[in-house]
Amino acid sequence: MQIDKTEFDINSLDDEIRVDERCKELLSGYYQSLLDAGLSPAEATLLANGADYYVRDFVVGAKQRNLFAEQPGIVRQFAGNWYIVNTLEPSLEVLSGYLRGVADFYGHLHRLGLITEAFAQRMAEECGDIPFYGERLDTFWEIAGDGYHAWERACSLRDENGEAQGG
Repeated sequence: MQIDKTEFDINSLDDEIRVDERCKELLSGYYQSLLDAGLSPAEATLLANGADYYVRDFVVGAKQRNLFAEQPGIVRQFAGNWYIVNTLEPSLEVLSGYLRGVADFYGHLHRLGLITEAFAQRMAEECGDIPFYGERLDTFWEIAGDGYHAWERACSLRDENGEAQGG
């Protein structure tokens, strides 16, 4: 699949809208590949929906990051922070389902030659750290007083330079 990865850079609202559409195309192809691999429509939908939520709502919408930027830690930010604070009733069961789709989608991107094997493997490892995300959920519900800031710092949405990226 020929894709110009720079078409997924986001510098404006128009870029975000364009990238969202491009991601929908990629995700539709992913869904079809799941069906072609023999998954039932229900199974394929669960995986694709998890990947869609992560890609379009978090990577593109919240972080405004190029999907192909191979920067480790993005899944941890999603699952260990963003999902928890942006979901009315966050659940480890639901989150685990999303993460199965995210890990499989990164594998799909690797099979298409769009990301490296090392990055796909790293993302699979981040997706598989369910005990960490369970602990993050538990400690979120235990926050008291001004404890949110310490909780957020433990798995921050801020990038390495300390700045919040995206919205």
